Amino acid sequence: MKNKGWKYSVIGMAALLLTGCGNKAKKQTSEDMKMDSTSVISDGVQTRQLGDVQATWIQDNAKERLMERTLFPDASDSLIDSLSLQNGIPASMSAFLVSTNGLQILFDTGLWAPDSRLLPTLKTLGVAPEDVRYLYLTHFHGDHIGGMMKGDSVVFPKAEVYASKVEYDAWMSMPADRNAQVVKTMNAYKDRLHLFEFGDTLPGDVVAMNAVGHTPGHTAYQAGKLLIIGDLIHGAALQLEHPEICATYDMDKEAAIKSRKHFLQYAKDNGLTMAGMHLPAPAFK
Repeated sequence: MKNKGWKYSVIGMAALLLTGCGNKAKKQTSEDMKMDSTSVISDGVQTRQLGDVQATWIQDNAKERLMERTLFPDASDSLIDSLSLQNGIPASMSAFLVSTNGLQILFDTGLWAPDSRLLPTLKTLGVAPEDVRYLYLTHFHGDHIGGMMKGDSVVFPKAEVYASKVEYDAWMSMPADRNAQVVKTMNAYKDRLHLFEFGDTLPGDVVAMNAVGHTPGHTAYQAGKLLIIGDLIHGAALQLEHPEICATYDMDKEAAIKSRKHFLQYAKDNGLTMAGMHLPAPAFK
Protein backbone atom coordinates (compact mmCIF):
# COMPACT_ATOMS: atom_id res chain seq x y z
CA MET A 1 0.00 0.00 0.00
CA LYS A 2 2.87 2.38 0.67
CA ASN A 3 3.98 2.23 -2.95
CA LYS A 4 0.47 2.79 -4.25
CA GLY A 5 -0.14 5.59 -1.78
CA TRP A 6 3.11 7.19 -2.97
CA LYS A 7 1.84 7.04 -6.55
CA TYR A 8 -1.46 8.56 -5.46
CA SER A 9 0.30 11.43 -3.71
CA VAL A 10 2.46 12.07 -6.76
CA ILE A 11 -0.61 12.21 -8.99
CA GLY A 12 -2.32 14.66 -6.68
CA MET A 13 0.76 16.84 -6.34
CA ALA A 14 1.42 16.78 -10.07
CA ALA A 15 -2.10 17.93 -10.75
CA LEU A 16 -1.73 20.72 -8.22
CA LEU A 17 1.52 21.84 -9.86
CA LEU A 18 -0.06 21.82 -13.31
CA THR A 19 -2.97 23.95 -12.19
CA GLY A 20 -0.54 26.37 -10.62
CA CYS A 21 1.88 26.68 -13.55
CA GLY A 22 2.57 30.26 -14.48
CA ASN A 23 2.60 31.36 -10.84
CA LYS A 24 5.90 32.00 -9.15
CA ALA A 25 6.89 29.33 -6.70
CA LYS A 26 6.73 30.41 -3.09
CA LYS A 27 7.40 28.83 0.24
CA GLN A 28 4.25 27.36 1.73
CA THR A 29 3.21 29.03 4.94
CA SER A 30 0.88 27.83 7.66
CA GLU A 31 -1.74 30.19 6.24
CA ASP A 32 -1.38 28.60 2.79
CA MET A 33 -1.96 25.20 4.35
CA LYS A 34 -5.38 26.38 5.50
CA MET A 35 -6.42 27.16 1.92
CA ASP A 36 -8.63 24.86 -0.11
CA SER A 37 -6.52 23.80 -3.08
CA THR A 38 -8.32 22.00 -5.89
CA SER A 39 -7.12 19.90 -8.80
CA VAL A 40 -9.11 18.05 -11.45
CA ILE A 41 -7.42 14.78 -12.37
CA SER A 42 -10.03 13.61 -14.90
CA ASP A 43 -13.75 13.68 -15.52
CA GLY A 44 -15.56 12.51 -12.40
CA VAL A 45 -12.46 12.88 -10.22
CA GLN A 46 -11.41 15.91 -8.21
CA THR A 47 -8.89 16.29 -5.41
CA ARG A 48 -9.00 18.93 -2.70
CA GLN A 49 -6.18 19.63 -0.29
CA LEU A 50 -7.58 20.85 3.02
CA GLY A 51 -4.62 21.47 5.26
CA ASP A 52 -3.09 18.08 5.96
CA VAL A 53 -6.10 16.23 4.56
CA GLN A 54 -6.28 15.29 0.89
CA ALA A 55 -9.72 14.23 -0.35
CA THR A 56 -10.44 12.81 -3.77
CA TRP A 57 -14.02 12.68 -5.02
CA ILE A 58 -14.78 9.64 -7.15
CA GLN A 59 -18.00 9.64 -9.15
CA ASP A 60 -19.36 6.11 -9.33
CA ASN A 61 -22.23 6.83 -11.71
CA ALA A 62 -21.25 6.90 -15.38
CA LYS A 63 -24.43 8.56 -16.62
CA GLU A 64 -26.07 11.79 -15.55
CA ARG A 65 -27.94 11.39 -12.28
CA LEU A 66 -31.07 13.29 -11.34
CA MET A 67 -33.10 12.81 -8.19
CA GLU A 68 -36.71 12.61 -9.33
CA ARG A 69 -39.08 15.27 -8.12
CA THR A 70 -41.36 12.55 -6.70
CA LEU A 71 -38.63 11.66 -4.17
CA PHE A 72 -39.43 14.91 -2.35
CA PRO A 73 -43.19 14.80 -1.72
CA ASP A 74 -42.96 17.37 1.08
CA ALA A 75 -41.79 20.02 -1.37
CA SER A 76 -44.64 22.03 -2.84
CA ASP A 77 -45.08 22.30 -6.58
CA SER A 78 -44.68 26.06 -6.31
CA LEU A 79 -41.30 25.66 -4.60
CA ILE A 80 -40.12 23.13 -7.17
CA ASP A 81 -41.27 25.43 -9.97
CA SER A 82 -39.55 28.45 -8.44
CA LEU A 83 -36.27 26.53 -8.40
CA SER A 84 -36.79 25.11 -11.92
CA LEU A 85 -36.44 21.56 -10.62
CA GLN A 86 -39.47 20.05 -12.33
CA ASN A 87 -37.30 17.64 -14.32
CA GLY A 88 -35.29 16.45 -11.34
CA ILE A 89 -32.50 17.60 -9.05
CA PRO A 90 -28.84 17.18 -10.09
CA ALA A 91 -26.99 14.68 -7.94
CA SER A 92 -24.29 12.04 -8.03
CA MET A 93 -23.42 8.65 -6.59
CA SER A 94 -19.99 9.10 -5.10
CA ALA A 95 -17.24 7.77 -2.89
CA PHE A 96 -14.22 9.55 -1.43
CA LEU A 97 -10.60 8.51 -1.03
CA VAL A 98 -9.05 10.44 1.83
CA SER A 99 -5.41 10.68 2.82
CA THR A 100 -4.92 11.84 6.41
CA ASN A 101 -2.35 11.24 9.14
CA GLY A 102 -0.41 8.86 6.93
CA LEU A 103 -3.41 6.67 6.06
CA GLN A 104 -5.55 6.31 2.96
CA ILE A 105 -9.22 5.71 3.72
CA LEU A 106 -12.03 4.89 1.30
CA PHE A 107 -15.43 6.21 2.35
CA ASP A 108 -18.25 4.06 0.87
CA THR A 109 -18.02 1.98 -2.29
CA GLY A 110 -20.84 2.96 -4.65
CA LEU A 111 -23.40 0.67 -6.20
CA TRP A 112 -21.39 -1.88 -8.21
CA ALA A 113 -23.46 -1.31 -11.35
CA PRO A 114 -22.13 -2.67 -14.66
CA ASP A 115 -20.82 0.80 -15.50
CA SER A 116 -19.63 1.77 -12.00
CA ARG A 117 -16.50 3.89 -12.14
CA LEU A 118 -15.09 3.35 -8.65
CA LEU A 119 -12.56 0.60 -9.39
CA PRO A 120 -11.39 2.01 -12.74
CA THR A 121 -10.89 5.38 -11.09
CA LEU A 122 -8.97 3.90 -8.17
CA LYS A 123 -6.75 2.19 -10.73
CA THR A 124 -5.95 5.51 -12.40
CA LEU A 125 -4.98 6.81 -8.97
CA GLY A 126 -2.58 3.90 -8.52
CA VAL A 127 -4.77 2.12 -5.98
CA ALA A 128 -5.65 -1.55 -6.47
CA PRO A 129 -8.49 -3.18 -4.48
CA GLU A 130 -5.99 -5.03 -2.31
CA ASP A 131 -4.30 -1.72 -1.45
CA VAL A 132 -7.43 -0.41 0.30
CA ARG A 133 -6.65 -1.02 3.96
CA TYR A 134 -9.32 1.17 5.58
CA LEU A 135 -12.95 1.36 4.51
CA TYR A 136 -15.35 3.59 6.46
CA LEU A 137 -19.08 3.24 5.80
CA THR A 138 -21.63 6.01 6.24
CA HIS A 139 -24.52 3.52 6.21
CA PHE A 140 -25.69 0.23 4.72
CA HIS A 141 -27.82 1.18 1.72
CA GLY A 142 -26.94 -0.70 -1.46
CA ASP A 143 -25.46 2.31 -3.27
CA HIS A 144 -22.89 2.62 -0.47
CA ILE A 145 -21.93 -1.00 0.23
CA GLY A 146 -22.67 -2.50 -3.21
CA GLY A 147 -19.07 -2.07 -4.34
CA MET A 148 -17.80 -4.25 -1.49
CA MET A 149 -18.83 -7.47 -3.20
CA LYS A 150 -18.53 -8.98 -6.66
CA GLY A 151 -20.90 -11.93 -6.61
CA ASP A 152 -19.83 -13.97 -3.61
CA SER A 153 -16.30 -12.56 -3.47
CA VAL A 154 -15.02 -9.58 -1.49
CA VAL A 155 -13.64 -6.75 -3.61
CA PHE A 156 -11.29 -5.33 -0.97
CA PRO A 157 -9.56 -8.41 0.49
CA LYS A 158 -7.34 -6.55 2.98
CA ALA A 159 -9.69 -3.76 4.06
CA GLU A 160 -10.39 -3.09 7.71
CA VAL A 161 -14.07 -2.09 7.63
CA TYR A 162 -15.51 0.40 10.09
CA ALA A 163 -19.24 0.96 10.63
CA SER A 164 -21.62 2.23 13.30
CA LYS A 165 -22.69 -0.40 15.81
CA VAL A 166 -26.13 1.21 15.84
CA GLU A 167 -26.36 0.79 12.06
CA TYR A 168 -25.14 -2.80 12.20
CA ASP A 169 -27.51 -3.86 14.96
CA ALA A 170 -30.50 -2.21 13.31
CA TRP A 171 -29.98 -3.84 9.93
CA MET A 172 -29.22 -7.25 11.39
CA SER A 173 -32.58 -7.22 13.14
CA MET A 174 -34.54 -6.36 9.98
CA PRO A 175 -36.50 -8.98 7.99
CA ALA A 176 -34.56 -11.05 5.48
CA ASP A 177 -36.28 -9.41 2.54
CA ARG A 178 -34.75 -6.08 3.60
CA ASN A 179 -31.31 -6.97 4.90
CA ALA A 180 -30.09 -9.84 2.69
CA GLN A 181 -27.40 -7.75 1.00
CA VAL A 182 -26.22 -6.30 4.30
CA VAL A 183 -26.00 -9.70 5.99
CA LYS A 184 -24.10 -11.22 3.08
CA THR A 185 -21.67 -8.31 2.88
CA MET A 186 -20.99 -7.94 6.58
CA ASN A 187 -20.51 -11.68 7.01
CA ALA A 188 -18.01 -11.67 4.13
CA TYR A 189 -15.93 -9.04 5.95
CA LYS A 190 -16.65 -10.23 9.49
CA ASP A 191 -13.01 -11.00 10.35
CA ARG A 192 -12.08 -7.38 9.58
CA LEU A 193 -15.26 -5.61 10.67
CA HIS A 194 -14.99 -3.01 13.44
CA LEU A 195 -18.11 -1.52 15.02
CA PHE A 196 -17.75 1.89 16.63
CA GLU A 197 -19.80 4.12 18.88
CA PHE A 198 -20.63 7.67 17.87
CA GLY A 199 -17.93 10.02 19.07
CA ASP A 200 -15.14 7.48 18.66
CA THR A 201 -11.92 8.58 17.00
CA LEU A 202 -10.93 6.10 14.32
CA PRO A 203 -7.55 5.40 12.67
CA GLY A 204 -6.35 8.47 10.80
CA ASP A 205 -7.72 10.74 13.55
CA VAL A 206 -11.17 10.58 11.95
CA VAL A 207 -14.11 11.27 14.26
CA ALA A 208 -17.34 9.28 13.75
CA MET A 209 -20.37 11.51 14.33
CA ASN A 210 -24.04 10.83 14.97
CA ALA A 211 -26.02 11.73 11.83
CA VAL A 212 -28.95 9.35 12.28
CA GLY A 213 -32.26 9.68 10.49
CA HIS A 214 -31.53 8.67 6.95
CA THR A 215 -30.84 5.25 8.45
CA PRO A 216 -30.77 4.18 12.11
CA GLY A 217 -26.99 4.53 12.42
CA HIS A 218 -26.17 6.94 9.60
CA THR A 219 -22.71 8.39 10.26
CA ALA A 220 -20.87 11.57 9.34
CA TYR A 221 -17.08 11.68 9.61
CA GLN A 222 -14.76 14.58 10.29
CA ALA A 223 -11.11 14.60 9.28
CA GLY A 224 -9.63 18.03 9.93
CA LYS A 225 -11.52 20.53 7.80
CA LEU A 226 -13.28 17.78 5.81
CA LEU A 227 -16.77 16.63 6.76
CA ILE A 228 -18.08 13.49 5.06
CA ILE A 229 -21.88 13.85 5.25
CA GLY A 230 -22.98 10.64 3.53
CA ASP A 231 -26.65 10.93 2.57
CA LEU A 232 -27.66 13.92 4.67
CA ILE A 233 -28.49 15.62 1.37
CA HIS A 234 -29.99 13.96 -1.69
CA GLY A 235 -31.04 17.05 -3.63
CA ALA A 236 -28.66 19.89 -2.90
CA ALA A 237 -30.45 22.50 -5.02
CA LEU A 238 -33.51 21.97 -2.83
CA GLN A 239 -32.29 20.82 0.58
CA LEU A 240 -29.41 23.21 1.17
CA GLU A 241 -31.92 26.03 1.42
CA HIS A 242 -34.76 23.85 2.74
CA PRO A 243 -33.23 21.26 5.08
CA GLU A 244 -36.71 20.59 6.48
CA ILE A 245 -37.57 18.73 3.26
CA CYS A 246 -36.75 15.01 3.23
CA ALA A 247 -36.26 12.53 0.46
CA THR A 248 -38.42 9.41 0.70
CA TYR A 249 -35.19 7.47 1.36
CA ASP A 250 -34.95 8.96 4.86
CA MET A 251 -36.15 6.28 7.28
CA ASP A 252 -36.82 8.66 10.20
CA LYS A 253 -37.86 12.04 8.84
CA GLU A 254 -37.76 13.93 12.13
CA ALA A 255 -34.28 12.68 12.99
CA ALA A 256 -33.05 13.25 9.42
CA ILE A 257 -34.18 16.88 9.49
CA LYS A 258 -32.49 17.41 12.85
CA SER A 259 -29.23 15.88 11.62
CA ARG A 260 -29.32 17.82 8.34
CA LYS A 261 -29.88 21.17 10.06
CA HIS A 262 -27.24 20.43 12.67
CA PHE A 263 -24.46 19.52 10.25
CA LEU A 264 -25.19 22.30 7.78
CA GLN A 265 -24.78 24.78 10.63
CA TYR A 266 -21.82 22.88 12.09
CA ALA A 267 -19.98 22.99 8.76
CA LYS A 268 -20.69 26.71 8.39
CA ASP A 269 -19.64 27.57 11.94
CA ASN A 270 -16.37 25.63 11.68
CA GLY A 271 -15.41 26.46 8.10
CA LEU A 272 -15.62 22.84 6.96
CA THR A 273 -15.81 21.51 3.44
CA MET A 274 -18.65 19.02 3.09
CA ALA A 275 -18.25 15.91 0.95
CA GLY A 276 -21.57 14.23 0.19
CA MET A 277 -22.27 10.99 -1.61
CA HIS A 278 -25.18 12.55 -3.51
CA LEU A 279 -24.04 16.13 -3.89
CA PRO A 280 -23.86 17.14 -7.57
CA ALA A 281 -20.51 16.91 -9.30
CA PRO A 282 -18.02 17.67 -7.95
CA ALA A 283 -19.50 16.43 -4.69
CA PHE A 284 -17.90 19.02 -2.41
CA LYS A 285 -19.70 21.94 -0.84
